[in-house]
Amino acid sequence: MNEIIFLVEESPEGGYTARALGESIFTEADDLAQLHTRARDAVLCHFEAGNIPKLIRLHFVKDEVIAV
Repeated sequence: MNEIIFLVEESPEGGYTARALGESIFTEADDLAQLHTRARDAVLCHFEAGNIPKLIRLHFVKDEVIAV
């Protein structure tokens, strides 16, 4: 695996949540710098030494509601 993708959303309580696609990895953080660190740590803990992805991609998802 060359990269892993996380879907990142703003949490209603503040901060961010991130869920990996295709893997059972979830993390959350108060700010973006902390999210980068926690996503990297979660990936390193999840995979064995020879199978760690080289890239972590954060895909930000934002829902907006427009009243009609």
